[in-house]
Amino acid sequence: MTRRERFINACLSQAVDRPPIWMMRQAGRALPEYRAVKEKHSFLEIVQTPELATEVTLQPIRRFGFDAAILFSDILVICEALGQPYAFRESGGIEMAWSLRQEADVNRLQTQGAIERLAYVDSAVRMIRRELDANTALIGFSGSPWTLANFMMEGGSAREFSGAKKMLYANPALFERVCTMLSEVIIDYLNMQIRAGVDAVQIFDTLGGTLADNQVEAGSLRWIRQIVQGLDKSVPCIVFSKGTRNWKALADTGAQVLGVDWSESLSAVADSLPEGVGVQGNLDPAVLETSQEVAVDQTRRILDSMRGRNGFVFNLGHGVRPSSQVDLMEAVVKTVQACSDSGGGMA
Repeated sequence: MTRRERFINACLSQAVDRPPIWMMRQAGRALPEYRAVKEKHSFLEIVQTPELATEVTLQPIRRFGFDAAILFSDILVICEALGQPYAFRESGGIEMAWSLRQEADVNRLQTQGAIERLAYVDSAVRMIRRELDANTALIGFSGSPWTLANFMMEGGSAREFSGAKKMLYANPALFERVCTMLSEVIIDYLNMQIRAGVDAVQIFDTLGGTLADNQVEAGSLRWIRQIVQGLDKSVPCIVFSKGTRNWKALADTGAQVLGVDWSESLSAVADSLPEGVGVQGNLDPAVLETSQEVAVDQTRRILDSMRGRNGFVFNLGHGVRPSSQVDLMEAVVKTVQACSDSGGGMA
């Protein structure tokens, strides 16, 4: 079974010879080869230049042999394509060119031509697919409407996001207009990636857990469900809603796989899901900053808890931190790759 087949089959809850592994979100940024590229090019330049995006997408695959690569890009490219550019603050974090606060701001957004303005992503996916080992899967992605709306309405990164919540409560009609625009563009964007050659797509609802329980549906889930329904069904869709705990509602979005962060029991989540819905996760990223013994023990703990199950993709419970230790990443990968076809036991 090829790495690509292993990943796709696991996403479809079919039997595999061992759990597939990839590492969520910019696994390469902890690597010295990525830092060498960053010394010459800005993050945005890498994202917007297909040749550079291809190089940094392939770097973790060359080093670790993951079963799947993830496109090197950024969730905020959607905002920029709509007419709200972003940059990085010198002090750290994201700074949007302007904040979306009222109807006049929403009127500045331009959905027409947004996909054409994202043509560099299409080019990057096609180039990566050509350069990537044919036996390795490729994952495309987008941010969710709720997560993107938070950055747009806050004007960038924030210690506590409140702008989108205020609009959801105080002006739900305007909030709905924004999320309708975002959902339509995201559907077209992910379908563009599918046509370009990705083997799966993931929706990052990174701020899903910030919503009050009675607002999760209106703020996030209805839009994710709409997006999943609008996608080309030829590839599986993964939904990762960090901090969200209503697994039935997440499964009802239609996603084939649900990402699980490190604060949950992966096996307990899997037990609660309908047949045919898989799980992805959920090693705490902090483990990659400890020791080889800890990294291997925590990886084995997760593998043992998922022994004998189909529909399991090993991953982190969130993104790779820049301070992650490369040798610990390698230890985690080797531990997963040593699993037998008995469903998670060590070979």
